[in-house]
Amino acid sequence: MGMKAKIALGAVVGIVVIGTVSANAGDDGTGSAGKGASASADRQPGGAKDAGADTGRGEEKTEKAGQKASQAEQFKAFVKENGTAQEKEAVAHVTKVQGADEQNDILDTADVYTDFTGGIMGEGTGPAKLIASAFADWKQSENGLVTVYDADGELLGNGEF
Repeated sequence: MGMKAKIALGAVVGIVVIGTVSANAGDDGTGSAGKGASASADRQPGGAKDAGADTGRGEEKTEKAGQKASQAEQFKAFVKENGTAQEKEAVAHVTKVQGADEQNDILDTADVYTDFTGGIMGEGTGPAKLIASAFADWKQSENGLVTVYDADGELLGNGEF
């Protein structure tokens, strides 16, 4: 094959690649706009009010001055209304909850922080199982893992939700 033929072939391949990339870039913009429209409809204020109506009274009680309650406050309110006496006692030690608000059912993780001390050999190992169990009652996921930590950030326990 001659030099001119190689250059011409390279130019044709380059034009095809550029055309393919630009065509795919255009599809992504229009394709995601359709998906975004349906996803954003779920995030509209009317959709949020409907979702809040499904959660029950626990969330309404925990709202303060028009602001949404923290995840820890929502969790504590749920357990206060639906939990056993042992779960209520264990959840009283919860100081912070992270990762409970966004779930995708692929790999959901949530962290619950407590005021227990001593790590896995300390006093909080038993209550950590109760906290993880109560969390599983509060949130459901196809593939969720909740991890409970002590005041120093050491692992106390975990469970599926």
